[in-house]
Amino acid sequence: MLRPRVSGGSARGLACVIVVDAGVLIGHLDSSDRHHDRATALLRGAGATSLAASPISIAEVLVGPSRAGFLDRARAAIAQLQIATIWFAEDAPARLATMRAATSLKLPDCCVLLAAEQADRVVATFDQRLADLAHERGFTVLPG
Repeated sequence: MLRPRVSGGSARGLACVIVVDAGVLIGHLDSSDRHHDRATALLRGAGATSLAASPISIAEVLVGPSRAGFLDRARAAIAQLQIATIWFAEDAPARLATMRAATSLKLPDCCVLLAAEQADRVVATFDQRLADLAHERGFTVLPG
């Protein structure tokens, strides 16, 4: 199995890594988001567990702040959460294409699943379709 290449946050020395999707991070960072309270509780409840995301998920989180002129503030908030980046292996394009064809998930959601496959198969999402497919593939899904 491929080991995740993680950068951008500390590994915190623990075995478990929770891969968060963009919706969880956006919900936490945007106090007006309908998932804000749940996202904040989920991230705080992670305690000392390592948090990570695909580079595509992190890019999705940064789109809104970039448009509003707050890119540096959003990047600092992500760094403060110690969200590590799980970089994909060389075979990622083929694996993502196969996953998208098999599931009809949007590509960013496939990136969440691929990142979780490379880590500890734990996904944090509020997207029910993504959660259902993650469960079908044997992943742990938060909130559970």
